[in-house]
Amino acid sequence: MGATEQPARPGPGEVLVRVLTVGLCGTDLHAFRGDQPFFTYPRILGHELAVEVVETGDGVARLKPGDRCAVNPYMTCGKCFVCRQGRTNCCPEMKVFGVHIDGGMRDQVLLPAKKLYKCETLNPLEIALVETLGIGAHAVGRAGVQRGDRAMVIGAGPIGLSVLEFLRIEGADAGLIERNPSRLAFAAGKHGLTRYYESHEQALTDDPSTIVFDCTGDRGSMENALFLMAHGGKLVYVGLIKGSFAISDPDLHRREATVLSSRNCTAPEHRRVVELMEARTIDVSTWPSEVVSPEAMPERLPAWGDVSNGIVKGAVSFER
Repeated sequence: MGATEQPARPGPGEVLVRVLTVGLCGTDLHAFRGDQPFFTYPRILGHELAVEVVETGDGVARLKPGDRCAVNPYMTCGKCFVCRQGRTNCCPEMKVFGVHIDGGMRDQVLLPAKKLYKCETLNPLEIALVETLGIGAHAVGRAGVQRGDRAMVIGAGPIGLSVLEFLRIEGADAGLIERNPSRLAFAAGKHGLTRYYESHEQALTDDPSTIVFDCTGDRGSMENALFLMAHGGKLVYVGLIKGSFAISDPDLHRREATVLSSRNCTAPEHRRVVELMEARTIDVSTWPSEVVSPEAMPERLPAWGDVSNGIVKGAVSFER
């Protein structure tokens, strides 16, 4: 890994932070393979961050050196129509830290203070998962899940697990499809699921679900997810691919389906995630994870993209 320039001292409203842990997600793995639709190259990765405040700029009163924080990586304009409506997660001018602009895979970075959430009791790996869990919170909220709703989650990677966490919190009856046996067994056991399958075909033997969340980023799965949905139900695409996929129009209309996409999350959702994690309502300590040094990351990163090894979350620790 090459050296980067040391950041300047923080200006007004800014914070200089030391990076503690960087989580790697599907977005990063797709970027590594060159098939992530929002990336330009070269790019410094790192948007799932646990950081420690080093120095604060003028006007920053709520943070002090030594505070450990989660990071909202979504740099939005704050002025457009959707930002004014509170839907900052889909700002058309958004620059995601570590995606559209260089991110946190380095020792120190400057960040806007308003993008930091102080964490009192969480360890660095847990803090780095706040952004991931926010995506699940947003997807479940976007679907308008109610207690007793019958839901199906496709994919038990970090995003699928995050969706399952918030389905549990909302009191939904959740099912799961995951082709990797170890991921399937972990998620089913952790959430006490009674409906879990290794394929769409197996799940079709079950009654349809009123809400289906596709968290795979797999074209075939995204095209076939509709057939798992009950008539009058909702289909939520949380995963993302580069390019197009097709939905059968007759089957879409026959079901009078509501089709939704879910992108990122908002600051209130991040704050809710931190509160739930610190209350231990959400516990990610059992997620199958691997934390390595920056020096070991180039060797391990390809393995994290191979679901057959059972690792749910790979992360890089900058703590010495």
